[in-house]
Amino acid sequence: MIALLLFSLATWLAAPAGAQTAAPAVTGPTAAQVFSYPYPTELTAASGRGRIAWAFNEQGRRNIWAAEAPAFAARQLTAYDRDDGQELTSVAMSPMGEWVVFVRGGDHGSNWDDGAPVNVTSSPLPPKVQVWSVPFAGGEPRLLGEGDMPVVSPRGDVVVFERDRRLWTVPIDGSQAAKPIVATNGTSSGAVWSPDGTRLAFVSGRGDHAFIGVYRDEQTPVTWLAPSTSRDSSPRWSPDGTRLVFVRRPGAGGPPTMVLEPRHQPWSLWVADASTGQGHQLWTAPETLRGSFPTTDGNANLHWAARGRIVFLSYQDGWPHLYSIAEQGGEPLLLTPGAYMAEHVRLSPDGGSLVFAGNAGDAADDLHRRHVVKVPVDRATPQVMTPGAGLEWSPVVAGDQLAFLGATAQRPPLPMVMPLAGGAPTNLAADRIPADFPQAALVVPRAVTYKASDGVTVHAQLFEAPGGPPKRPAIVYVHGGPPRQMLLGWHYSDYYARAYASNQYLASRGFVVLSINYRLGIGYGYEFHQPPAAGARGASEYLDVKAAAEYLRALPQVDPARVGVYGGSYGGYLTALALARNSDLFAAGVDIHGVHDFTTQGSGSGAALQAAMAASRFEPNDREKAAEVAWRSSPVSSVSTWKSPVLLVHGDEDRNVRFSQTVDLARRLAAAGVPFEELVIPDDTHHWMRHANVLRVYEATAAYFERAFGHAGPTSRTP
Repeated sequence: MIALLLFSLATWLAAPAGAQTAAPAVTGPTAAQVFSYPYPTELTAASGRGRIAWAFNEQGRRNIWAAEAPAFAARQLTAYDRDDGQELTSVAMSPMGEWVVFVRGGDHGSNWDDGAPVNVTSSPLPPKVQVWSVPFAGGEPRLLGEGDMPVVSPRGDVVVFERDRRLWTVPIDGSQAAKPIVATNGTSSGAVWSPDGTRLAFVSGRGDHAFIGVYRDEQTPVTWLAPSTSRDSSPRWSPDGTRLVFVRRPGAGGPPTMVLEPRHQPWSLWVADASTGQGHQLWTAPETLRGSFPTTDGNANLHWAARGRIVFLSYQDGWPHLYSIAEQGGEPLLLTPGAYMAEHVRLSPDGGSLVFAGNAGDAADDLHRRHVVKVPVDRATPQVMTPGAGLEWSPVVAGDQLAFLGATAQRPPLPMVMPLAGGAPTNLAADRIPADFPQAALVVPRAVTYKASDGVTVHAQLFEAPGGPPKRPAIVYVHGGPPRQMLLGWHYSDYYARAYASNQYLASRGFVVLSINYRLGIGYGYEFHQPPAAGARGASEYLDVKAAAEYLRALPQVDPARVGVYGGSYGGYLTALALARNSDLFAAGVDIHGVHDFTTQGSGSGAALQAAMAASRFEPNDREKAAEVAWRSSPVSSVSTWKSPVLLVHGDEDRNVRFSQTVDLARRLAAAGVPFEELVIPDDTHHWMRHANVLRVYEATAAYFERAFGHAGPTSRTP
């Protein structure tokens, strides 16, 4: 049940600047229609044949679906029929595709407790996080045990998963109970099977350091690979199963660093013998800021490929690019030259090529899209497989077919397949789009740019429906992350697909919406992703938000007195900062689970500051200066100039931003006499796991702006 509380002393005694008498209600698509789209995730393929599987979220009813070559007729394998907030993750298939394995439950986009149960229905008996399998041919799902992160054996008969800091094993058909197999010191995770299925490599996390171990059986001691004081991760087997490559980074500790000064984050690749554990360094990253450990999707994206090549991702030339290096060492080969990034990287089953999503292509504005790209592991000859005005991501190779998820500016995402050699893609499961989904009523956003006051060029998408009065209210949408990129169509993240749907709904209600890609985001190179004096180090990215309001106010169709701002997570932080610093520009806002004070525990983005504050007070560093800058970068430091009304939205089971951030801000706004409303959702998380809550949040967002601006839409239109 949602609690909608109006702060009694800060009600609408006076309307916000620019408010007008409410117009007649607009006829157009409802929020329920706009948010009714199905959303596929977790696309996977059988390595040995043309079978694929994915998770489908249909208005909160999440199920496993599958299809098979040559027809690829989509069919449902599970029958979960409630909007109960239980996500489906870690979808995997046995090599020949006889079984589909998945996890049900948890919130796997969280910063903490991602594997803990989610109880959005407030049930007295909360659900559990469990590993399941279901036959590809059809039949009842089999419970394999409580746990997370399953990995299917190359032999297709056994699944290993994580539970209680250990690794467990269970037959894939659930014919026997699961049992623990690795219970060494530390937390065992990241299991990877050897190619022949006889051994497991895994990460043993031990706080300030981590080892890579190799498990053979219950009688044989674990082999530790070149153990050190470092933090080792991402083990990958050689094709012949004799060696492993892994990522090595320094362990915790050392002298305190200067918080306000960007610094290189070192990392290297090591190769070790799987039997003896003896290892050596293969490659080390350049000691530059760009050469730091990558933080985009998949991090190092490490693979031991065919033809004696080891593949990894690095930002060292200014873009998140793929490189390959000979297994004996030497100079890495840049595989993906050009001004674009690579993410969602997969190695083909034969190890000879990589497929990935990149903002690459020859079409106008491809920098603001994603297309599937294929590249050999030993030649810099990338090929865009899905050119055009659509968006495609999460590619997998299924036999001689390439499968991926794809959308357009109007059609929501669907699974798609095409010949690996090239050809026309085919949509799967298009009949799952509801008949009343208002696809034709959605606008095609337009790519625009503007400049911040310090000269930085900011990219954005402008949503605007035809018709309406000569002067409209406008809204700046600020994404979270902050390492995200909003696109010219449906997003590959379900959270940001909802934001895209919200922007479409607001446009259908007659608002001009500007969705901005501010500095700190991905998709525009290293310097844009890692700018100076940003976040808790000075909030330089706020200049991009302020300039967005000025851009909108200068448009002839926008009423400059009715410009609002909204966003979630880091976007909520920037929304609050905009209202606190510039109520003269932003007349109202909706702050969805935002960070408000970087100096407190649980602020997330202040992690470097928290580490510095925890360092010995006898060791010199810039902790005092950093704390002062972090405070000035926080919305709470500017509450005295906050005048515009705001709607605060937060779920109290948030595992990304502490609910206390909104509790504290509400008390400060009350003390300052700032008008605010609250929409508090008990027991849901940062990602609105229940579809009913998604609708409530975004319906409330639109209704709040309509009420604040005295606006109910420009014209009568039908979906």
